[in-house]
Amino acid sequence: ALGQMIAASELKDLGIHTEMLVDGFVDMVEAGKVTGMRKQLDRGRIVFAFAAGTQKLYDFMKDNPSLAGYPVDYTNHPFIASQIDQLISINSALEIDLTGQVCSESAGSNMISGAGGQLDFVEAAYNSKGGKSFICLPSTYKDKAGKVHSRIKGLMTLGSAITDTRPTVQYVVTEYGKVNLKGLSTWQRAEALISIAHPDFRDELIVEAQKLKIWRKKS
Repeated sequence: ALGQMIAASELKDLGIHTEMLVDGFVDMVEAGKVTGMRKQLDRGRIVFAFAAGTQKLYDFMKDNPSLAGYPVDYTNHPFIASQIDQLISINSALEIDLTGQVCSESAGSNMISGAGGQLDFVEAAYNSKGGKSFICLPSTYKDKAGKVHSRIKGLMTLGSAITDTRPTVQYVVTEYGKVNLKGLSTWQRAEALISIAHPDFRDELIVEAQKLKIWRKKS
């Protein structure tokens, strides 16, 4: 969906440096959005470590001279990727707490996914000149009984893996907006994250922040 959105946008002269090559990148290339000519590394090349998608992706890859496959220690190395100016990193998350810690791997101790290269690209975008890192997640989820819960928590669920540490997190996005946590104090982070939580949970999160003594500067 993201690749299709970019393909339909007014963006142009984009470059691709990624761990996983997927169908969305094909949509972007076929729409004329990708040239790679503004990249400081591997100019004009689509850099990736592995590919996973439909037959459309593999047909696109066949004998394609614009592709450059590298080991993951090249594609994901934060120092290497950060040499690309205005690097944009977009990742998903399962939950985030009010201090800015991100979990993208587990629900408590129940493992759902691996970390992959998420932290690598978060750090790379953070250190890229003009770079931006986005962590995207729905504001809520439903459990098996149908009860709705907030994905923004006072503190991380006990046992959850910390995928991204709070000093590295920049933009966090839900359906209620986006906030930039870079450079914010703990109480500022809490207030910013509550502002993009589902409205039904904001008062509850304020109470949690007060208990943690991270609500507003006076606390």
